[in-house]
Amino acid sequence: QVQLVESGGGLVQAGGSLRLSCAASGRTFTNYAMGWFRQAPGKEREFVAGILWSATQTSYTDSVKGRFTISRDNADNTVYLQMNSLKPEDTAVYYCAARWSIAKIIIPTSGYTYWGRGTQVTVSS
Repeated sequence: QVQLVESGGGLVQAGGSLRLSCAASGRTFTNYAMGWFRQAPGKEREFVAGILWSATQTSYTDSVKGRFTISRDNADNTVYLQMNSLKPEDTAVYYCAARWSIAKIIIPTSGYTYWGRGTQVTVSS
């Protein structure tokens, strides 16, 4: 059974940092691209960042460029999202997702096969 389990969320003041982790298990994730998404209350789930298995390519939504960094440790089947200079508008439930993709980072939520249950990030002003 495939599981993606997010951790690292919490409450932080604006300007602070958090590091999210997503531990994957239940299958081999070779050639699986990983993505981080977020969903704020009353809004649709949106792409935040993505990374290929090879880590040779990453992608970010414009609002987090220069502040967030996605990385992965394939030996541990874990993907990370380092979030710096957090803003109140970053408040959301953050989800990680996975899908088989060798060369392309997928942005639409519909493109992902596996999802975690999410971790809450709250940024106070």
